[in-house]
Amino acid sequence: MTGETATRDWTVWGTDARLVLAGPDAHDPTRMRRAAALVDDLLAEIDLACSRFRSDSELNRLHASLPTGAEVSPLLAALVRAALDAAALTEGRVDPTLRYAMDAVGYDRDIDLIEDDGGLIRAVLSPRPGWRSVGLRGHTLQVPAHLALDLGATAKAVASDRAAALVHAELGDSVLVSLGGDISTSGAAPAAGWNVTVRDMPGDPAARVALGPGRGLATSSTQKRRWHRAGLTRHHILDPRTGTPADPVWRTVTVAARTCVRANSFSTGAIVAGDAAPEWLGRHGVPARLVRQDGAVVFTGDWPRDAELGCDAETADLGSAA
Repeated sequence: MTGETATRDWTVWGTDARLVLAGPDAHDPTRMRRAAALVDDLLAEIDLACSRFRSDSELNRLHASLPTGAEVSPLLAALVRAALDAAALTEGRVDPTLRYAMDAVGYDRDIDLIEDDGGLIRAVLSPRPGWRSVGLRGHTLQVPAHLALDLGATAKAVASDRAAALVHAELGDSVLVSLGGDISTSGAAPAAGWNVTVRDMPGDPAARVALGPGRGLATSSTQKRRWHRAGLTRHHILDPRTGTPADPVWRTVTVAARTCVRANSFSTGAIVAGDAAPEWLGRHGVPARLVRQDGAVVFTGDWPRDAELGCDAETADLGSAA
C-alpha cells in the first residue's frame, strides 16, 4: 500500500487476515484499536452463527429442527440468503448444502486438525440440486433431513464485505479487509488505489492491481486447504454434481466484482466449472485471472492483461471492474 496507511495482521478461522486503514489519521493507534475491535466482534458473531466446527453455533444447535423449519437469527438468515444467492448466480456451481459431502471427503473439522485415516471417499449424488431444496422465508429456515448446510464458501466473503463497511461507517476511515484472500474495500481509496498483489503461493505467477473504493476481490485455490484421505490428495472445493473435490484444472481463480461475496461466488464457481470456466465467466462479463496447473494464465472480461509482474508494467487499475 502507498500513502498514509496503517495495517494489522492476524490469523482467524485458520487463515491470514489483514485490516488496513487509510487517511490522515490512519496511524492513530486508538483508531486502529477501535477498528480491530469492530472487526473482531463481527467475526465472532458470524462464527457463532454459522461455524460447522463448534457445537454451540446457532447452525449446529438448530440442525435437528431444520427439516420441519426453525426461526433463525437475522444474521444467520442473511448468511443463508447470501449462500443461496451465490448458488443461483453460479447456476448451482456453488452449493451450500454439501456439508455431508464435505465430511465424507475428510473436511469434518478445522483444517489444522485433519489427518489421513485411510477411510473411503463417498460421493453424494442427487437428481435435484440441494440448494433448491432449502426454504428461507423471512427468518424461517427449512432444510431437508438428508442435507446439511456448510456456509463456509460464502460466509468469509460476507464477513469481509460487512467488516469493511462497518469500520467505514463507524470511523469514517477508508478501509480494506482481507480474510484469506477475500478482500473488500470501503470509503475513498488512497490516491494510488488499494494496491494488491495477486499470488497464491510462492513461485506462482503474480499480478499487481489497484482496487477501487467499494470493490471486492476474491481468490479461490486448489492449492491450500489440502489433505490426504484414502491415499488421495483432496482439496476443499467440491463439485456439487459428485460431492467430491472438483478437478484441479486451475491452481487459482481471482475475480474482481462490486462486492467480495459476488467475486467469491464466481471464483469458486470457476474452480468447479473446470475447463469451461473461461467461457462461463466471459459470458457473464466477469473480470477474472485464472492460473492453470502448469502456470499458464488466462484472462476474462476486463481483467487488465498488463498487470502481470515481469511485464515491466505499473500497477493496473481494477477500479471499474463489474
